[in-house]
Amino acid sequence: MKRFAPIAFATTIALFLQGCAGWQSALDPKGPAASELAWLIWFFTGLCAAVWVLVMIALALPLMMRPRERAEPLVIDADADNRKLRVVLTAVALTAVILVGLTLLSFFANRTLAAIGSDAALTIRVTGHQWWWEVRYEDATPSRILTTANEIHIPAGEPVRLLITSTDVIHSFWIPSLSGKLDLIPGRMNVLDIKADKPGVYRGQCAEFCGAQHANMGTFIIAEPREKFDAWWNDQLQPAAAPMSDEAKTGENLFLKRPCVMCHKIGGTPAGGTVAPDLTHIASRQTLAAGTLTMSRGNLAAWIADPQGIKPGSHMPVADLSGDELNAIVAYLEGLK
Repeated sequence: MKRFAPIAFATTIALFLQGCAGWQSALDPKGPAASELAWLIWFFTGLCAAVWVLVMIALALPLMMRPRERAEPLVIDADADNRKLRVVLTAVALTAVILVGLTLLSFFANRTLAAIGSDAALTIRVTGHQWWWEVRYEDATPSRILTTANEIHIPAGEPVRLLITSTDVIHSFWIPSLSGKLDLIPGRMNVLDIKADKPGVYRGQCAEFCGAQHANMGTFIIAEPREKFDAWWNDQLQPAAAPMSDEAKTGENLFLKRPCVMCHKIGGTPAGGTVAPDLTHIASRQTLAAGTLTMSRGNLAAWIADPQGIKPGSHMPVADLSGDELNAIVAYLEGLK
C-alpha cells in the first residue's frame, strides 16, 4: 500500500495543476502583463509557503524538546533572556525585510505593466453594459471608427490600449491570460494596456458582480497577425450585405418593422439603434449574448425567440413572432458576416 502513496500524491497534484492552464487562467500567461503577474503570484506564494514552514518548525521544536527542570522562582537567566530577545528581534527584522521586498517587487511590476502600452498604436474603447460589452475602435479618420460588441480583435505581438468605462453599474474587465483586472466605473475612464504574444483566442469575464447575469458577461480577445487584423477591420467597416434569398429579404423587412430596429444598428439600413449591440456583422462573431451561446442558426433563433429564458433579466424583450417570421429574421441575420 505504501508503494502507491507517492503515485496517489503525484496524481492528486497533477489534477490540481490542471486548473492552472487553459484560456481563462492567470497562471497560463500569453502576454507580458500576464507573465509579470504570474511570476509575482508564484514568487509571493513560494515565499509565503517558506515562511509558513519555518514558523511551523519554530513552533514544533520547543514542543518536541524534553522539558527542563523548573528553575527556582525569581531566578533570572540573563543569557537565556538575551538569546530569546535576539530571536525575536531577528524575526521582526526578517519580517520587515520581507514586507519591504514584496512591496518593491509590486512597485516594479506595476512599472512594467505601465510601460506595456507606452507605444500602443491602437486604442479601443470598451464600455460595459448589463450584460454585454460595447467595443469601439478609435481612429483619426472618423470614417474608420468601428463599433462592434463582445469580441475584441487585436493585432498579435503589438501593445493595445483599452479605455474602459461603464454606462450603468461597476463592471470589471479581466482577460486572465493577458492582463490583470480593472474596474469599469460609470463616469470615469480607466486605462488598461494589453499585448498578446502570439495569435489565439483568449476568454475574459466580468470580474465584478454587476447583476443577475454577471456570470454570463463574457468576452473574447482574438489576436491575429497584423495583415489579418487589418483585413478584418476593413471588412467590418463595410455596410451589411444585402439579403440574397427571398426568405432573407422578408427577414430584413420584418427586422425594420419590428421593435428590433429601435435598439440595434445595422450599417447600410435605416436601423440605427444605439442601446443594444451593433448587428452589422453579427454572423461573423463566435458567440451570442456576450459569450453565453456559440454562434449557430439554432442558437440565434433561440435567443431571438426567448432571450429571458436564456439570460433572465436581460434588457432584450421577447419578440412576438410566428415560426415563419422567426425563421425569416434568422435567415437575414445569418447572412450578416
